[in-house]
Amino acid sequence: MNFQSLFRKKSVSATHDQGDAHSPQLVRNLSLRDLTFMGIAAIIGAGSFSSLGQACYSGGPGVVILFIICAIACGFTALCYAEFASRVPASGSAYTYAYVSFGELFAWVIGWALLMEYSIGNIYVAFSWSGYFTNLLDGAGVHMPEWLTINYRSASAAFRDGIQGEGFQAWTNAPKIGSLRIIFDLPAFMINVLITWLVYVGVNESRKVSNFMVLLKLFIIVVVIVTGAFFIDIDNWTPFMPNGFGGVMGGAAAVFFAYIGFDAVSTLAEESKNPMRDLPKGMMYSLMICTVVYVLLALVLTGMVSYNALGVSDPLAEVFKLKGVKWMLYFVSIAAVVAMTSVILVFQLGQPRIWMSMARDGLLPKRFAKIHPKYKTPGFSTIMTGAVVGIPIFFTDETFVLDFTSIGTLFAFVLVCGGVLLLPKAEKVEGVKQRFRLPHINGKWVVPALVVATFALLLNDDSDYTKELFQFNNTNLSAKLPMWIFLILCVVMAVMSFMRNLSLIPVLGVLSCCYLLTGMAPSNWLWFGVWLLIGLVVYLLYGFRKSKLARQS
Repeated sequence: MNFQSLFRKKSVSATHDQGDAHSPQLVRNLSLRDLTFMGIAAIIGAGSFSSLGQACYSGGPGVVILFIICAIACGFTALCYAEFASRVPASGSAYTYAYVSFGELFAWVIGWALLMEYSIGNIYVAFSWSGYFTNLLDGAGVHMPEWLTINYRSASAAFRDGIQGEGFQAWTNAPKIGSLRIIFDLPAFMINVLITWLVYVGVNESRKVSNFMVLLKLFIIVVVIVTGAFFIDIDNWTPFMPNGFGGVMGGAAAVFFAYIGFDAVSTLAEESKNPMRDLPKGMMYSLMICTVVYVLLALVLTGMVSYNALGVSDPLAEVFKLKGVKWMLYFVSIAAVVAMTSVILVFQLGQPRIWMSMARDGLLPKRFAKIHPKYKTPGFSTIMTGAVVGIPIFFTDETFVLDFTSIGTLFAFVLVCGGVLLLPKAEKVEGVKQRFRLPHINGKWVVPALVVATFALLLNDDSDYTKELFQFNNTNLSAKLPMWIFLILCVVMAVMSFMRNLSLIPVLGVLSCCYLLTGMAPSNWLWFGVWLLIGLVVYLLYGFRKSKLARQS
């Protein structure tokens, strides 16, 4: 094996000539408004209606700082995505971008990581959707058996620990086949089937449904914020960070999960009317709108009740229940169902197009790249995406997939920002005009100055967190190691910026995303490492030999 071949790169100009001229092609019918709405559809969902509660419970009112940090990190990343989208207007998102900057091996790793972001992340959203949907049914007097509204692992854990509630009842009352209890989340499975069918029959139909749901959920969220503002007690905002900054960072996985949807817009490049102009704008507009929404929601939640009451799966419903505003419970439930449906829809649109791009490059079987002759969608990839989401619903739970998704996405973002630093000067492609250009701000002096200032602040910080961080002993080593690695990376990036005049925005994107990675638990890193190892084996057994670049060399 020639190890240099692992890093063979795809030229930027080659990405403008995708697909088979003799086979059906994707249809360009998405405008800037459609792309912006797709971004909002993907971002405002389970993050605002489910994981937001855990983040507020961990960080208190100070969680708004984490939302701003995540927004800044995503903002830097979105600008890097925008540069790539302008230079490489093809489906595939970060996978395609990594192919032209880092090479084939990293492209495969990104594609493998994005499988977690889109497909596995949708499992979490489907579970959350099911909870709100069954609440709506209960409010309408329709009650489903508990063993059809909860996943098997959660029910088993509830019975094992003797926790009374839905899980305990499901385990007790579930029918059996031999010794096996029949317990699965039917609503979560059915919404996946419905969305998979919608995405299969066409992006135009999906666009119309998505735009309607975005308008509806934004209207309801505005009603929630305005109504909740009348119940704010500013005493609930004290203390601002009850668990210190460590508590704020403890919600990193949950908060970042709320933001990961903006990159789904980049997978729709080949169905955008003007990708070089509209993709960058669509990502940035959706990110800015959603950041304002999340900060306002966090302030309203932590102002209405004490942060201690927010450690629940349905925080928006919980706060209005505690305040006795019963009519808002229906508003919240409807908004949650609509919001999470739109998230599943956009993610189910994104994943097949990544697989399609990988198959075009030879890293997956050709069948994944086939376009349906009637519906003009990647039909087989869409069905496989539905299967990847639907089957694990029967044997996994929410907590595992939430953390698993966030770490994979952050890893992809780091490589996208780093990839911009490796891009060659813009190639002139005949007939193609570049519409967006990432401003080059020389980081020669700025990055070293920021790093020096960071170390100075840390050395003068008397908090327990900082004192523990600089105690070089074996105590809590697994918790400190990620931050040590991050600080070393800061020094390396400062030196490289000084020596090579690196562009400031992608450097800050790399550092901010890596900082968020320090908030991930050691168990997340372990599972992510196992996932990447499996992906590496698959690549070496198939993709390395079947790659289109391998056949050309």
